[in-house]
Amino acid sequence: MVRLFGSVQARATVGATAVVSAALVITGLAVVSLLRVHLAEHADLQAEITARETAAKLATGTPYDRLDLDDADEQPVQVVDLAGRVRAKSVQLQAVGGTGRRMVRPGAATATTPPGEDDDDIDDEEPRRGQVSEEVRHITGRATVDGRTSDYRFAEVEVTTPAGETVTVYAGASLAMTREAVATVTRTMLAGLPLLLALVAAVTWLVTRRALRPVAAIRHELEEITSSGDLARRVPVPRSRDEVAELAGTTNQTLAALQRSVDRQRAFVADAAHELRSPIASLRTQLEVATAHPGLLEPPELIDDVVRLQHLTADLLLLARIDAGDHPVSPEPVDIAELVREELEHRPTSGDLVIKAEVAEAPKVHGSRSRLARVLSNLLDNAERHAAGSVRVSLDGPDGAVVLRVADDGTGVPPADRERIFERFVRLDEARSRDDGGAGLGLAIARDLVRALGGDLTVGEAPEGGALFEVLIPADAHMW
Repeated sequence: MVRLFGSVQARATVGATAVVSAALVITGLAVVSLLRVHLAEHADLQAEITARETAAKLATGTPYDRLDLDDADEQPVQVVDLAGRVRAKSVQLQAVGGTGRRMVRPGAATATTPPGEDDDDIDDEEPRRGQVSEEVRHITGRATVDGRTSDYRFAEVEVTTPAGETVTVYAGASLAMTREAVATVTRTMLAGLPLLLALVAAVTWLVTRRALRPVAAIRHELEEITSSGDLARRVPVPRSRDEVAELAGTTNQTLAALQRSVDRQRAFVADAAHELRSPIASLRTQLEVATAHPGLLEPPELIDDVVRLQHLTADLLLLARIDAGDHPVSPEPVDIAELVREELEHRPTSGDLVIKAEVAEAPKVHGSRSRLARVLSNLLDNAERHAAGSVRVSLDGPDGAVVLRVADDGTGVPPADRERIFERFVRLDEARSRDDGGAGLGLAIARDLVRALGGDLTVGEAPEGGALFEVLIPADAHMW
């Protein structure tokens, strides 16, 4: 139950239903308000028409007793003079209230003068003969017609008779039908609202479930992959070109990258175990022989194996740190030109090998001096192993970048193998015979270190006919 109401499907259904409910309530209130205003305006118009018809009769000289108000039961009419006396009324009209005067019952007469007026003012005022006022005032009041009391909208119109008497005509239009219509519309809306909301909730639930069905399939497949550990499997990609399809595609890309990473890790572990096995087995053999025959112990050979094992272990540790994104604590600006000169100055030469240097000034690189030195050392070691007689090192800094090239005059690298040589523990057949115990990690380490800086290491053909390794480090790069 908790999972059901906590699901995206349930939240989407509740949210959509709530939004539609609020929209319907607001729309319903607006419709009812507009309907009420419209019906009230209609009642005002009816009352005004009746009031003006009666006032027009009085303006033309029709006596009060001949106004023929017997048909105005549904629209009560009352004629009151300035003194508050009722001069005419509808036959069924029994009481009127809220017309701006005191309660006036038909047939009653009073000399009460409206507030702010007196008899002298009335006598002194020049009457407007036979004229209906253009002004009309609408008020809400109550009237009792034929024993039934209800609310009315009254129209108040003043008229001056040909005899010079000014009277006020009150004509009312019942609000009962208006209120009944508003009540009917309100009840209809309230009755239909639950059904409409139920329909919205059902449609939203079905549409959301259909939309989330691929997500459920993706989740199920990921659970299967997690339980089985088979990274070769992929989640289903729906045919729709929507966000779910993009999610499935991205998930498959992640699974492919994860599979490549795991395969690479497994290959790395297997190759590392294979490379470590040889020096360890050699050390064990020599120690066992020394134990049985101390006179046969050869310390130089034993030390060579230990050094080889130490170098291999250091290379493996460095690769592990690179894969883990390990950064030096305090990077510093490194002068590449100075670093190249120092490396060439202190590098021992062997045999007839000649190292040529063309070192120009280049921008400094902010990073690890030891790792930059490791890149240069690995490239020089590789070039010396494969060179026939010379190695050429050049450095320049075009457009703020750093370009380091190491070339040899050996047999070079076939185009088909120019990417393979950067893989870990990969050694070409010819290189394997001249590697002097190398594990095939030097070029892989060099490329990983350069790419950690944001640069790249590539290999091509040198003018001397051998291999040309080129390191490109962009401007403002940071090498960790």
